[in-house]
Amino acid sequence: MKILLTGASGQVGWELARSLQPLGEVVAPARAACDLARPETLAALVDRVAPQLIVNAAAYTAVDRAESEEALATRVNAEAVAELARAARRHGALLVHYSTDYVFDGGKAGAYREDDVVAPLNAYGRGKLAGERAVLASGCDHLIFRTTWVYAARGANFLRTMLRLGAERETLRVVADQVGAPTWARNIADATALAVAQARRERAEGRFESGLFHLAGGGETSWHGFAEAIFALAREKLPEQPLKVARVEAIGSAEYPTPAVRPLNSRLNQDALAARFGLRLPPWRDALARCIEELGTR
Repeated sequence: MKILLTGASGQVGWELARSLQPLGEVVAPARAACDLARPETLAALVDRVAPQLIVNAAAYTAVDRAESEEALATRVNAEAVAELARAARRHGALLVHYSTDYVFDGGKAGAYREDDVVAPLNAYGRGKLAGERAVLASGCDHLIFRTTWVYAARGANFLRTMLRLGAERETLRVVADQVGAPTWARNIADATALAVAQARRERAEGRFESGLFHLAGGGETSWHGFAEAIFALAREKLPEQPLKVARVEAIGSAEYPTPAVRPLNSRLNQDALAARFGLRLPPWRDALARCIEELGTR
């Protein structure tokens, strides 16, 4: 099977380049050859590669900057996705695409299910929702995975930001009224590979059904709880990591205003994923410990 992977230099894409290897030949073009900011170039790329699987891990993820660059964010997160989906349909390929908890407004009391009402609060969420709808409208075989609070041992993310700031400051102020589940990019990639392997069998047997699924770390916490866990695990597993931070102060979202409004509730129910693929991601704290251990081996 030939696999076209976009966004291979990103957090999830880098892990996918590893996890997808057992499934076939992974073609992972550099951004210059696969630029989602230029959707008009993507059909020709897909025609050249002629993949049986397209995994779109590329995205515009600068949530706050999207408020002033909504046209660009929408071009990458929706218009380019539409082009990939149409190309997948033309080639009879399976498309895997990633979306976000930010399609919800965060007002629900419990964890969001896939069929809950969507109402994004910011430009990033609007663009990602438009991308989901473009995939559905294309009629291609697809799997859409909504995920949340993604981090990794590489790239720009909350884990690495906290470790940097914790080495510089004695006190940090972190939002405590936004709740979700930190999700390790490696777990996303590994779950994707397992789901794709099953989907491949289903397609070969003529019983595949496209679907949208929530894919997030197990359990829940706040950004403040996430930060405290990072520092506790770093002190345990990264003895050479310089940490000056002595206090992590819990604050409300109103005390840390950002250009983009974030949902207060980012919890995602994963029952549909478990029912279809037999998959549940591990508890977020266990995954975080493994990721921090990896940082210690570098």
